[in-house]
Amino acid sequence: MLSGKIRGYATSTVKHPTLTGWKLLIVQPDDADADPVLAIDTLGAGPGMHVLISSDGKFTAATVGTQATPIRWSVIGIRDETADSRRQTACG
Repeated sequence: MLSGKIRGYATSTVKHPTLTGWKLLIVQPDDADADPVLAIDTLGAGPGMHVLISSDGKFTAATVGTQATPIRWSVIGIRDETADSRRQTACG
């Protein structure tokens, strides 16, 4: 499991059949040296949000409905925004 920030969406005109209908997100892990990963969105997250992602194959396979999927990462949580972080954003 990793935490990271959503940088944007990934779009494709042709993709694996198990990914049809799923929103694909580009997530930058909090570790600055880590490469961005592609994750399916199970919770309605969007760009700029901080999320938890998991590479648990059983969860991802159950989510898309088959073991034969190339996707590894799934969004499993959205980090709540605290009052302090809202105040810091609003003030500067």
